[in-house]
Amino acid sequence: MEKIQFTREATVAGTYDVVVCGGGPAGFIAAIAAAREGARTALVEQYGFLGGAATNSLVTPLSVFTYNGEKVIGGIPWEFLERLEKMGGGLIEKPLGNVAFDPELYKLCCQRMVLEAGIDLYLHSWLSGCQTAQGRISHVFIENKNGTEALAAKVFVDATGDADLAHFAGVPMLPADRPLQPASTYFVLAGVDTGSPRIAEAMHHNKQGVNCHCLPIREELIRHAEEWGIPDFGGPWFCTLLHPGVVAVNMTRTQTDACDNRDFTAAECRLREDVYKMANVLRDHFPEFRNCHVSMVAPQAGVRETRRIRGVHVISGEEYVNGVRYPDSVSRGAHPIDIHAASGATQQVTFLKQPAYVPYRALVAAGFPNLLVAGRCISADRQAFASLRVQASCMGMGQAAGVAAAQAVQGKTEVNVLQLDTDRLASRLREIGACL
Repeated sequence: MEKIQFTREATVAGTYDVVVCGGGPAGFIAAIAAAREGARTALVEQYGFLGGAATNSLVTPLSVFTYNGEKVIGGIPWEFLERLEKMGGGLIEKPLGNVAFDPELYKLCCQRMVLEAGIDLYLHSWLSGCQTAQGRISHVFIENKNGTEALAAKVFVDATGDADLAHFAGVPMLPADRPLQPASTYFVLAGVDTGSPRIAEAMHHNKQGVNCHCLPIREELIRHAEEWGIPDFGGPWFCTLLHPGVVAVNMTRTQTDACDNRDFTAAECRLREDVYKMANVLRDHFPEFRNCHVSMVAPQAGVRETRRIRGVHVISGEEYVNGVRYPDSVSRGAHPIDIHAASGATQQVTFLKQPAYVPYRALVAAGFPNLLVAGRCISADRQAFASLRVQASCMGMGQAAGVAAAQAVQGKTEVNVLQLDTDRLASRLREIGACL
């Protein structure tokens, strides 16, 4: 493939204590946490709104915040849920603590909390690279309507989901398990009979130890897959968006690598076709959907699995399932280990007996003294990751990364996140409500 070289100047748009890349569940929580701890903080997001998978991919519900009757993810993430619920945009489903939400009010609640914290917000800005020396990042480069800009910081947090900043910086990645879990495009159906007992039960995900897919409809779809021309699918999972007659649907799936532009482009095109195939199948064959129509397709497919860093510690599935509590535990996880088949309609689900733990060492990589990661970038094997990738866990990791970043810069000119006092970090996390 032909290559060309070019040079470009970048205006330094800001200098900060902490720059967080990615405004999804890990990123916006990390930014708020860092700013509230006194760090001058910037948040970079490629879309014109915050929320990540919840708002650009419509991934609902947010799960899992409580388990075995106890809160697992607390602090700033729980404050966000309570504020969202007070706005009329969230429903905390008890006892499991899955959270149904209105995506538009979710965007607004994120925005308010970020701006209230005094964070400089760079929306419509695509991370395109970074400048490094001996593993230390001095600047990140972003692309937007102003051209190429640079942001300087003492500490950077990669909450991009795909570990983009870590990749640009040269952080070693864990080997990918092929094929990757599939991507799925959520879509919203209006005109659904949400008063139907079958749909009313399916769209509330509040049962611990139960896969909340709509089993009666799934069985019919499998039975008639060839006859009805049904492509690969999962679930289906039907999710309330808190408005009568409106349901978010999670059932499309296709194999792809979302870090390969051409591959992901083709996958998005396939999934958009499949949305309408699935909507037609539901409308033609199930009475609850007889009068429905597609009112929205998620702007981006939901991505389950791409790059993960090789951190100082790699969380193993065995550790995770057994609830190993590390000396540097900074967050928790309680979602089932949930591995979707890249093709077909199958799914492997392992429910946890007790909530698991996340060590600080899984948020940092050896040789990279001013970089933290949070969310899907986490250092974990495939089994542990298949639980930790969900939004409640990502928020908890973001909170830990944000507080850690702020502590790392306090009173220091030469920052080293690898030498952070994790006892002090855990103590502060407990003070702000984290459940450790």
